[in-house]
Amino acid sequence: MKKTNASILIIDDQEDILFASKVYLKKYFEDIYTLNNPKNIVELLSKNSIDVVLLDMNYRIGFEDGREGLYLLKEIKTLSPKTVVILMTAFGKVETAVEGLKNGAFDYILKPWENKKLLESVKQAVDKSRKEQKKEKNIEIENDFFIGTSEIIKKAYSLADKVAKTDANVLILGENGTGKFVLAHHIYKQSERKNNPFIAVDLGSLNSNIFESELFGYAKGAFTDAKTDTPGRFEMAQNGTIFLDEIGNVPLHLQSKLLQVIQTKTVTRLGETKARPLNVRIITATNLNLKLEVADKNFREDLYYRINTMEIVLPALRERNEDKIPLAEYLLDKMIEKYGRDEITFDKKVPEQIEKHAWNGNIREMENKIERAVILCENNKITIADLDLETITTYEENPDDIQLSSVEKAAVEKALLKNNNNISKTAEELGLSRGSLYRRLEKYSINFKTDSL
Repeated sequence: MKKTNASILIIDDQEDILFASKVYLKKYFEDIYTLNNPKNIVELLSKNSIDVVLLDMNYRIGFEDGREGLYLLKEIKTLSPKTVVILMTAFGKVETAVEGLKNGAFDYILKPWENKKLLESVKQAVDKSRKEQKKEKNIEIENDFFIGTSEIIKKAYSLADKVAKTDANVLILGENGTGKFVLAHHIYKQSERKNNPFIAVDLGSLNSNIFESELFGYAKGAFTDAKTDTPGRFEMAQNGTIFLDEIGNVPLHLQSKLLQVIQTKTVTRLGETKARPLNVRIITATNLNLKLEVADKNFREDLYYRINTMEIVLPALRERNEDKIPLAEYLLDKMIEKYGRDEITFDKKVPEQIEKHAWNGNIREMENKIERAVILCENNKITIADLDLETITTYEENPDDIQLSSVEKAAVEKALLKNNNNISKTAEELGLSRGSLYRRLEKYSINFKTDSL
């Protein structure tokens, strides 16, 4: 029997499961990899092309809610989008597996599994991976995203192209959904490091308890579950680029550790004293106003200047009105290809509503709504109802809105003065989150002075 030329990775903390599944699948597929420690996923994926991952959803004793599996699924899909993931879960945990399907998993199998079911699922996953690889080959990565023609976005990408050729650290600012990851990857692909690793880390999703081990690695025995020496994300990005998303969410007590790595260009694994040299280009991103975070003592000023050799601001979609319809058409073509649908078009009333809609969620919101519309539409025609745009938000203000805005602006200014420009105290007094207060400061162009801080 001829084996299929495909690479399969099995991840489980039980050695008997790894052994049994490897022996069985080795009869049908060329390359079978196994991991008993999910911490090594990033390293393995950065060095090997994997078609299918069989991923267990639980690894730590006492933690059987599948959250680890969902987190690892996200990591795999970020690092290797063409890799297809099959979740492995015990009977009674199907609900979490279904959530995994919604987050991009291809299938799930119950443990203990039937061999025929396992083989059939893996075969289908390999076919799916082949299709994804074919799409990837047909589309050059540089053209696999939408830039637009508005001056504000062209300026941002022009700046990105200039800084890409250097090794300068880059800070990307912008609201959620504006395309910060896409811009970071574009900088990487235009750089001299493009043939070396690109490691993306969502700092906002990292629990503070695993922050150091994930970023800096650990030695065997450094803590209870440290069964092997494991490199962190910085080491995995050696000679390449590391993208630290949501840098503004790093707790203050961990910022000093990050600063030390950036300053010294070395990293020390947990449980070791030896500093390892690093040659890594750092790109960071956040949706927060870091200047205000620094002023309010929530972000270290020295770290801010270390990561901000070059700052690039990505505009919100509402600032790029001329790009809205072309972007919608681009995303429509993308979803048609993704779902293998026949030619689908927008109803003639849709473009006007797309222009009027606020798109507070920016490109991500538009992509989600168009994907939903492609799934729901009938007769190959997307209507306003399919896009869920019945309630249109515009930017025109009536007299009542203007009067209300004046009252709100005055209240914010009064609270700032009362609290000596302390953001946390001001937000608490107004009953707002810090983020909401920042948005009002920008909305009303309130000058923020930090002399008294």
